[in-house]
This record gives sequence, C-alpha cells and structure tokens, in this order.
Amino acid sequence: MGRIGPGLASVPLQDHPGRHDREDPDRAHGDDERPDGIAGGVRVAVEGLEDEDGAVQEHDQGNTYARERFPVHRQGNGRSPAPIVLGMAAFFGFHMPTFTFRGVSNDRLFDRVVENAKAAERAGFDLVTVMDHLYQIRGIGPETEPMMEAYTTLSALATQTSRVKLGTLVTGVTYRNPALLAKMVTTLDVISKGRAILGVGAAWNEDEHRGYGFEFPPIARRMDRLDEALTIARLMFTEERPSFEGKYYRIDRAVNVPRPIQPGGPKILVGGGGERRTLRLLAQHGDIGHWFGGNLEDLKRKKQVFEQHCEAVNRDPSEVLLTVGLTLVLAENEKDARALMEGLSPERRAMAQTANVAEAAEVIGKYLDAGFGGFTFNNNVLQTPESMGLAGEVIKAVRGSGVPA
Repeated sequence: MGRIGPGLASVPLQDHPGRHDREDPDRAHGDDERPDGIAGGVRVAVEGLEDEDGAVQEHDQGNTYARERFPVHRQGNGRSPAPIVLGMAAFFGFHMPTFTFRGVSNDRLFDRVVENAKAAERAGFDLVTVMDHLYQIRGIGPETEPMMEAYTTLSALATQTSRVKLGTLVTGVTYRNPALLAKMVTTLDVISKGRAILGVGAAWNEDEHRGYGFEFPPIARRMDRLDEALTIARLMFTEERPSFEGKYYRIDRAVNVPRPIQPGGPKILVGGGGERRTLRLLAQHGDIGHWFGGNLEDLKRKKQVFEQHCEAVNRDPSEVLLTVGLTLVLAENEKDARALMEGLSPERRAMAQTANVAEAAEVIGKYLDAGFGGFTFNNNVLQTPESMGLAGEVIKAVRGSGVPA
C-alpha cells in the first residue's frame, strides 16, 4: 500500500472503469458522469456548494466565486478573521449517500439523519447534501436499502439545522418537471431561510427509471433536457412571470411565489465532469461544478477543458466554484484506519485514502493550490463521532492557522 504521510497507509485515488459507462460520451455527444459520486466503480460525492462571503488573500489560481461568496469560519470573538494560508476559502460539504444505519429501525431513521446533519453543522461543514435516487445505487449498497425522497428529507432537515446549506448531489433531470423542481427548491429556500441549492445532472440509473415507469432517453437527449431545465430553473429563480418554449419543456408566464430568499435565487450546482456537454453546460448555467475524486493531474486537465468552454461562452471561469469529492478516511492511528477501511464496501475501499488530520489538510491544500475550492466527505466514511470530530479538525486546519506540523 502507498503512503501519504508519516503515519497511515493509503490507497491512492484513481479512476476505475465504470460499470455504468454504457454510452461513450464522445460518440453519444453526451455525458457519462454519475453526479451522486459513483462514476467508475466508486467516486465520492463531494459536492455541494453555496454562497456566502469572507475576505481571503489573493491567489494566482484562486476562485473568485469562493472568495466572494463563501464565508470563512471565524475564530475567537468573531470580529477578527482567521488567517487563510492555503490561498482561498475552502468550502466543505457533508454528503449522505446512505440511509442505512446498523441497528436503526425505520421509525428512528430520520432521527439518525438529523443527528448526522447536526454533527456536520457543529464540525464546521458548509453544506449537507443527500442523493436524489429512488433506489440505493451500486457501489454503496443493494438497491433494497432505505432511500428517502430527497426534497422531503431536505425540507425536514431545514427545520432541524440553522447554518448549513441544503441540496442534492444530484437530482436527475428526468425525475421531475423542471419548473416544478424550481418551485420545490424555492420552497426549500423559504423554509430554510435562504439555505437551498439546486444540484442537477443528466441522470444515469436506468434501473430505477424502469422500476418507476420514468422515461429514460438516450444520453444525448438527456443532456438536451438538462440544458433546457437549467434555463428554466434560472428563469424561475430570477424573473417574476417567465416564459420559455423548448423542445422538451415549456413554461408560460409561470408564477413562483413566494420568491426565493437568496438574491438571484439558489445557486445552481451542475453535477458531472463529461467534457463535451456537461462542462459546457456548467460554463453556461452553473454557479458550482461538482467533480469526483481522481488523479489531481487529470482533474487539472479537466479544469482546463472547462476553462476553454468558459472562453467559448464568454464566461469568467473564476465565477464558478469547482468542488471535488475525496475519499479520505480519517483516523489517528493505523488500528483505527484499518477498522474504518474494513467497514467500507470493496469498491469504496479500493478508492479510499487513509489520513490523519495533518495529512488530510496537506492533500486538500494541493487541490486548493490547483484552483479547486470545495471538498465533500460522505457519511459512510465519517461513520463515527470520532471521525466526524477529526473532520472538524481538518476543516479548522485548512481554514485556520494552516496545515499542522
């Protein structure tokens, strides 16, 4: 096994050939990404984002969106900003791809979800997300595992949390009419007092479409639908009585009242890293891009492709917050690391890195230096109060006095 630091063994992040990659994105003129974080074996969902504000020092590869819209957590009396030493304000998301908790019955299931969300908020995470799926997905567990409906769950979580943003990683465009989806996310924004984001992608899980009787068009048409849906969502968030006529969707002077709490509406997160279509749509429509854990050099190249799309549509790429899912298994020693790794599925274990606080902060620092501003941890990796506490220490290390020695 490889090592990322002085203490803990690790398996490097890498890309695995995906079971779901039935359609080549180049041939289909579409996308092969699974924005929930499982693309090619297991890639962790990272994403989530949102908006807020904090003063950060300039950085050559910094992200304007992150600097201007994401707050830095304060220390001490709250009046003096904590120093930022890694170049930009990092944004941290806590993702719940599983609702399976050992020994927890269905009538206590949501209680445990609330405990997870509150623990993430206390630890300093900025965003809490859930998957928007109808079945559990391969790589996480069997399809018969509990899977709560996303927006019902998020609305309930909004009443139990106070600071974290709330959203999905991510909603498949085929699951709901896009105007209704925009209405639902607007309602979540109202309930949460301005903490909603809209996470959306092209959808990929054919099995649940078949099971629920949803149409599952070819990838190229799903991407076309995603383009129209993103247009409609932005119109519904920003205009009083918008109209739109597309090939797949239309709205006619649609009413969306009450209006979103956030000025300009919830931020739009586009999930997936397909280079022909998804990154183009991110450049055109998105505030946040969610990509998956992988080789940093590969992600740098993908970032360059995204920047080329931005140039083509006259968009400043620094306006978009790029987030990355990292499978960091946090532990203080080899014994704890081994126990946590053994609790993961074989697919996820193959993608995991074990790290202590210093090592994790160092890994994140490399991504920050490359211009990535957001990082997501999953609840099937942060399985214990101890690991959640370590995640909080990582967040403080990255945002506070620097990477610990």
